[in-house]
Amino acid sequence: MPRTTQLRTYTVRDGLLDEWAQRWREEIVPLRLKLGFEIGGAWSDPEHSQFIWLISYDGPETFAERNALYWSSPEREAMGLNPDDYLVQTEERTVETVY
Repeated sequence: MPRTTQLRTYTVRDGLLDEWAQRWREEIVPLRLKLGFEIGGAWSDPEHSQFIWLISYDGPETFAERNALYWSSPEREAMGLNPDDYLVQTEERTVETVY
């Protein structure tokens, strides 16, 4: 399958941006990497209470298939991390490299 990259922008509940970033870094990133995803970077925009990151997958399955595996994995379940507790809005854009 061709490489797929998503730019994800999350608007985080007031006062929870730092906690979200820490849990993302400590819990989500290791599992994503273990499942073959690449993280292209992550940024915090405190002024707008937003968390922005790049995630890519280049493997035998589609991005959607691999993402479904992530969400259904026992490790993800064990996190006890419900995005709705932190995020008020999410935007995912599939982007293509031009440079």
